[in-house]
Amino acid sequence: MRYNQIPKSLFIKNRNNFTAKMRSNTLAILTSNDVKHNNADDVMGFTQNNDLFYLCGIDQEETILIVYPEANRKENREILFIKETNEQIKIWDGEKLTKEQATDISGIARVEWIHDFEKVLQLMAFEADGIYLGHNEHIKRVTFNQQTQQDRMINWCKEKYPLHDYHRAAKITRDLRPVKSEEEVGLMQQAADISVASFKRVLKACQPDIKEFQLEAELAYNLIASGGTRHAFKPIVASGKNACALHYNTNDDICKSGDMILLDFGVCYANYNSDTTRCFPVNGKFSKRQKEVYSSVLHCLKEGSKLLKPGVIPSVYEAQMAKLVETELIKLGLLDATAVANQNPEKPLYKKYFMHGTAHHIGLDVHDVGLYTRALEPGMVLTCEPGIYIPEEGIGCRLENDYLITKEGNINLTRAMPIEIDDIEALMSS
Repeated sequence: MRYNQIPKSLFIKNRNNFTAKMRSNTLAILTSNDVKHNNADDVMGFTQNNDLFYLCGIDQEETILIVYPEANRKENREILFIKETNEQIKIWDGEKLTKEQATDISGIARVEWIHDFEKVLQLMAFEADGIYLGHNEHIKRVTFNQQTQQDRMINWCKEKYPLHDYHRAAKITRDLRPVKSEEEVGLMQQAADISVASFKRVLKACQPDIKEFQLEAELAYNLIASGGTRHAFKPIVASGKNACALHYNTNDDICKSGDMILLDFGVCYANYNSDTTRCFPVNGKFSKRQKEVYSSVLHCLKEGSKLLKPGVIPSVYEAQMAKLVETELIKLGLLDATAVANQNPEKPLYKKYFMHGTAHHIGLDVHDVGLYTRALEPGMVLTCEPGIYIPEEGIGCRLENDYLITKEGNINLTRAMPIEIDDIEALMSS
């Protein structure tokens, strides 16, 4: 693996926390993600099911985990099923995990081959009253029209064991995953550190008439060279007016002198993510107007991030952040103070220039699981990302850091990434 092995104690602790929330006399079944094909015999890069990874640390396809804390036989309380290798697989795809390696990673003593899953489950299923099954539950889920391995497992179990009670494993992991352990924060800090070096590399490479994808290549080089497993998401390298499209990522335009670039990117290290955004001038010097807009967004980031602390309800935070941006839009001459005072509160005027939320959970997913009706707690990690977008001026500015909530307030995990105007200009001139 590209990353240092995570101590199995993390996954043992996660399973203990998970099973403590299971109903009496139930078992849970979690499956890995599919290997997705694109064309012919080619496949996309494999990404593990994060709930499965959270509970066992196995980063390999064709994996199933069963946990049954009240099983009569001790060896049935945790069982990991992995793909059995053979000489043909070794020749074409290389080595797969051995049973001993899977135990060393996960801390699970009993490891079986996946082709024995149905037989092993049959011997214990009728002992249980109910079954927890995994599913991709997320407010922004976009796999509604795709059948996944989890969907197939749900259908198979309900056909095979129709009279069992069924429960949602994701409801438990949704409660657990937002609060990060010390080990998880350490992994996210490593992802953040890689992103800092990547950003500095981009600043030094930037010059007028460079293509956006050439700057994307600088990100990719440093990510891979530093041991990052992949981009956390397809990076946004948006110059000029492109920065006003929130999810622009074709990255194929020319960066023109006088324009500003919005760079939104993340690093995935050991399946844990960073998510940062910075803006900088193509020619190395902010124009007067770019400085004004940038300074307003930076002010909102600095003041808004102070609101991320224990006990805060996300909706209250977002309303306060919107007020900060609204005030800056008036200062910038984009909104009229009188019009704002008399606006329809259901249709706030700031939405013309600022149209997105500014904080989301981050962890194993970039937009990590968690309810936004839940007050912030120590151990949660959230982004803070205010922005101002002015299409008529060809300026889009968003600034984003990752914050660990603590008892005293928060810690900026991405504090080493340059953000002050003078620091960015100095790095670009060097």
